[in-house]
Amino acid sequence: MIQTPFYRIYQFSLKVAAYFLGIHEPEVCTDVDLSNYIYDRLIIEGKKHPLIVTDKGLFNIGMHQALVDEFNTKKMSFSIYADVVANPTISNVNAGLKIYKEEGCDSIIALGGGSAMDCAKTIGALVVNPKKNVEDLKGLLHVHRHMPFFIAIPTTAGTGSETTIAAVIVNEETHHKYAINDPHLIPNLVIHDARYLVNLPGKITSTTGMDALTHAVEAYIGHSNTRKTKKCAIEAVQIIHDHLYESYVDPHNFEHRMKMQKAAYLAGVAFTRAYVGYVHAIAHSFGGKYNVPHGLANAIILPYVLESFGKKAHKKLAKLSDAISLCEKSASKEEKAKKFIAWIREMNAKMEIPDKFDIAYDEAAVDEMAKNAIKEGNPLYPVPREFNLADFKDVYRKVMK
Repeated sequence: MIQTPFYRIYQFSLKVAAYFLGIHEPEVCTDVDLSNYIYDRLIIEGKKHPLIVTDKGLFNIGMHQALVDEFNTKKMSFSIYADVVANPTISNVNAGLKIYKEEGCDSIIALGGGSAMDCAKTIGALVVNPKKNVEDLKGLLHVHRHMPFFIAIPTTAGTGSETTIAAVIVNEETHHKYAINDPHLIPNLVIHDARYLVNLPGKITSTTGMDALTHAVEAYIGHSNTRKTKKCAIEAVQIIHDHLYESYVDPHNFEHRMKMQKAAYLAGVAFTRAYVGYVHAIAHSFGGKYNVPHGLANAIILPYVLESFGKKAHKKLAKLSDAISLCEKSASKEEKAKKFIAWIREMNAKMEIPDKFDIAYDEAAVDEMAKNAIKEGNPLYPVPREFNLADFKDVYRKVMK
């Protein structure tokens, strides 16, 4: 592709710039008295009225109750926004922002998966940018300011959003799903507590786990890796290989759940620096158009995109295959790469994740989604091989019925 040299220069520039952007890892706490610790930290930070951002499902099963009981006991004011949807929308963000402002909040607690965290991040970004709207924030480096004190409590092991510079939001009017990327979106404090994961339905365990795998794989096979991102990505893949299916079949096993939290976090660290790739560009367009959950979309799309990269991805996929001992060391890079892709499909099948979307192929919809995907993916994502519009459409044809 004639654009490739420009894309590589752009991507290299971002890689260099990342060293100067102040990208940091949040403080991570495990094995603490969760509710009491959060209260104490808020007091230390001088905060008196947090906004808890979560979704209706978690709210209805009382996932927030221990935290609320602690706040009530200590007489700390708080507000709750509990209407975040699976693919958070501009309306979600604006509704949460309204509560934050009207009820005098001064900090934010995200309780949930990537959707709750992305919504909470965007609320915080608008708090410190009162003259902007959500659309003004999309793309790179449009937040500019330090957000309110932000605590993330992930209740899934997949998105890694608790450590990333990204938030993904849907414009419900256009069905366009896009990312906001800025180091200021990284939470101040992350609570990893496997107790929040033990009651996750198998469907969420599987798809969020494959989401974490997608992050690790896309980070590793791209061109913007550092020594640290490669190490984190490989470790994440190894943990997922050893613990995801076990979490799926034995959901109350704390060891497997804790390992998967670590894998999701490591994958998040990896792609924060090394970026994701076309799996995400395609998944975002599906999520925006058909409201497909992000983890499910990534799980289905991942093997098709890896196959489409062809030999350009074989060397790095072979190294991932070696990391989880899928082949004899003497096997060719192509054999190892194909075995790795086959392992992804086997994992999906074992966890009852379908091979295709139950969505009828529609040429007009594919054309719209492909245009959104290429706009997101090029020149930002440092993928092994650049796709043109026809390449994107080919993947859509393969994953739809």
